[in-house]
Amino acid sequence: MDYRPLGRTGMSVSAIGLGTMTWGEQNSRDEGFAQMDLACDAGINFFDTAEMYPIDARAETYGRTEEIIGEWFAASGKRQDVILATKIVGPGSRFGYIRDGKPRLNAVHITAAVEASLKRLQTDVIDFYQLHWPDRPLHVFGTLGYRPAKGDETPLEETLDALDGLVRAGKIRAVGVSNETPWGVMRAIALAEAGKGPRIAAIQNPYSLLNRSFEARLAEVAQREDCGLLAYAPIAAGALTGKYLGNKNPEGARFTIWPHNKRYLTAQGIKATQAYVDLAEKHGLAPAQMALAFVLAQPFVTSALIGATSLAQLKNHIEAGTLRLSEELLTDIEEIHKVYTYPCP
Repeated sequence: MDYRPLGRTGMSVSAIGLGTMTWGEQNSRDEGFAQMDLACDAGINFFDTAEMYPIDARAETYGRTEEIIGEWFAASGKRQDVILATKIVGPGSRFGYIRDGKPRLNAVHITAAVEASLKRLQTDVIDFYQLHWPDRPLHVFGTLGYRPAKGDETPLEETLDALDGLVRAGKIRAVGVSNETPWGVMRAIALAEAGKGPRIAAIQNPYSLLNRSFEARLAEVAQREDCGLLAYAPIAAGALTGKYLGNKNPEGARFTIWPHNKRYLTAQGIKATQAYVDLAEKHGLAPAQMALAFVLAQPFVTSALIGATSLAQLKNHIEAGTLRLSEELLTDIEEIHKVYTYPCP
């Protein structure tokens, strides 16, 4: 397993990180345990979760994924082997069951969220704490453009000050952002360099063959500011396996269970997926492994976060960590990218 620096924190994380959002919904507690056992045996030391998990988020299962991880820590005794990351929910009307029903990234909510996560995770410290999405009017999911919007927001200075207090208290070790923009990242870094809060160590944003917008938006920031990408959905939530092509709806698959989620099943996305699947087969590769290997090869990527609903899937994803793509294949990928550019932002 390859290990890479987590910003300037002094921590190093596995190039493949374990995503956990299926545990408690698509996966049982025991299945989550088995995935964590397998991941540790394979050298994965980075687990990523969130207070809102499992997905699809709802009141009945809120926090269950963190509880499963905490139960595994207690049963396995392997807390010291894991760099643990979790996230706080940002504002959103769909989270009426979280705190006062109006979650924000202010001092009151951050403190409450951290304390609750620590309890569920059965640990004294969270290694890497992330803001799941910004606390300002912003369209960050499924779009490339910026559209000014009005609404309440928590000043970033207040958010960072609250995080700084928790770092000083030993409750969290380092912080990061997720679903963020270049302005948000650079503003947070500028504030930290002015002594107003901890410096963010990584950016957790989507990145895959179907959505390479990070390259144009944030890749230079990630490299120059030592704030690398934690790539989520590196195989486009399973779409890049090709399993949905031909209007297929595999039993138990995410987009079969939640057909309203069309982020990676747009008309252009389906055409692009077919092209990448055909390319992988041409080179004798599994499409998902080719997609993961491409993500891992990018110099601005700190870790690719993989999720699975079976041990077989997880093993296949882990194997992609040793795969190196040929120059010919990389050239072919760029040719497809010219035709299907950011089909699924």
